[in-house]
Amino acid sequence: MAAAYGLYTHIRANRVRSVLLLIGLFFLVYLMTFAGALFAEGVSAGELPLERLIQRAFRDLFYAFPWVTIGTALWILIAYRWHQAMIDAITGGREVTRQQQPRLYNLLENLCISRGIPMPKLKVMDDGALNAFASGMNPKQYSITVTSGLLQRLDDPEVESVLGHELTHIRNGDVRMMVIAVVIAGVISFFAELFFRLFFRTGGSWRVGRSSSDRKGGGAAAILIAIAIVGVAWLLSIVIRFGLSRQREFLADAGSVELTKNPDAMISALRKIEGRGELPGATSAIMEMCVDNPREGFVDLFATHPPVEKRIDALVKFAGGHDPGPIALPAPEEEGGADQQAEDAPADQPRESGPNPWLRDRPGPWQR
Repeated sequence: MAAAYGLYTHIRANRVRSVLLLIGLFFLVYLMTFAGALFAEGVSAGELPLERLIQRAFRDLFYAFPWVTIGTALWILIAYRWHQAMIDAITGGREVTRQQQPRLYNLLENLCISRGIPMPKLKVMDDGALNAFASGMNPKQYSITVTSGLLQRLDDPEVESVLGHELTHIRNGDVRMMVIAVVIAGVISFFAELFFRLFFRTGGSWRVGRSSSDRKGGGAAAILIAIAIVGVAWLLSIVIRFGLSRQREFLADAGSVELTKNPDAMISALRKIEGRGELPGATSAIMEMCVDNPREGFVDLFATHPPVEKRIDALVKFAGGHDPGPIALPAPEEEGGADQQAEDAPADQPRESGPNPWLRDRPGPWQR
């Protein structure tokens, strides 16, 4: 699970990746700007040789450089300040207090107190899917969002394991890195869409102009090169998003077990979540931050999460957990009012379901 490198190496690597991602963002934006300039020159001065058009495009990039830099910096600032509000608007997540969700609040608070970790904000989204995700760019913004379906169908130790998983993502810097990657994808997608809108709007006039211009000019080649550059930049933005190490999920599972001392609960939670985590209204960027992302990539090449089976195998091998195999869950309406009564019961009252087998006293997997 962490055989390739240790936790602190992963944290340091995430910090380096975050800086490199920001540098890569500016590079891709400049590349897109050059493509736009080359396209414009190919349309307006297509009779000139290709070499001359490229020189003029670089000149245009030089003049646009400060404005593009300011615009990109403003985009990052807006994302840094309001990305959580955007996520909440998409998912419908709402912040909850101890009075509103005593069970959930107490589980997270206990985990944070046990390790002296600042407690992130806690949010719940009304959705029957079983999933959760962490978001934020700094300690004041960090939050963990869980679905109502997960709260209803997972028991306390399993919910605690999921919270530990997301808390580990925050501790390891995975959340910050993922948000930056999402910002990159948003910027590049915005410029790519703007470019192609411009292309289709001016395509007709370019064809008319070419019919009366010198056919030996480099305008057509310049336009084709510009389109290719935009395509490459867009592809690179996808690679940046999906190329982030999936090792982060293994380490988050391990971090959860380290916090809870309960690998079986993490395994059971994954078994219940697998195949039931799809958030229909969520974007792909949000799904990439979840405990499990059922939206698989092409031939697993662009999958953002390792398969649940591999994650469970790692927990069994390295943490001494036990895999119960796939778990069939009854439909929510078949679970009756017992779960709702347990949810509504005050936090200081014992549940009537008897002792929980997950709560046995056992040493942590790394304390043997």
